[in-house]
Amino acid sequence: MSDTTIDLPGYKPGTWVLDASHSEVTFSVRHMMISKVRGNFGVKSATITAGENPLDTKVEATVDVASVDTKDEGRDAHLRSADFFDAENFPTFTFTSTGVRYEKGDLLVDGDLTIKGTTKPVTFELEFGGFGTDPWGNYKAGATAKTVINREDFGLTWNAALETGGVLVGKDVTIELDLQGAVQA
Repeated sequence: MSDTTIDLPGYKPGTWVLDASHSEVTFSVRHMMISKVRGNFGVKSATITAGENPLDTKVEATVDVASVDTKDEGRDAHLRSADFFDAENFPTFTFTSTGVRYEKGDLLVDGDLTIKGTTKPVTFELEFGGFGTDPWGNYKAGATAKTVINREDFGLTWNAALETGGVLVGKDVTIELDLQGAVQA
């Protein structure tokens, strides 16, 4: 439990479940060292267990690897292959939080990210959007979270050298989550 408490107007402790139709997991990575490729994944599930103190919140999330979409079916098939994600043997990515911190005005969510069977600690910078009730009476919360990982740390090492120098795929991958969830009654 955290020794610090923060005030989030409208905060409600309890179990929050992801609203997948209003949530998205996106990524970007350098391509040919001159531009970025962007894509997204479908979220299978996410549960946030909000404690009395917001800093005691726990997060568990699962992403469907086969859902990768970069708007290029050939590239998506390559990403699903054993060269990259090996979706047949590793059908999901998971994130399990290990703590929430408030440092220098920033909310940080620490946790374990598992990709292709490799688990590494990561920290997401959280931008809290707020709370509101939708027209059907559901109490919702929204947030954006962002981190940068080195894909090679997770065994994603495929690459190709370029004639002009450099490589086809950059090492650093930016992961951004746009999330909306509803508190369970």
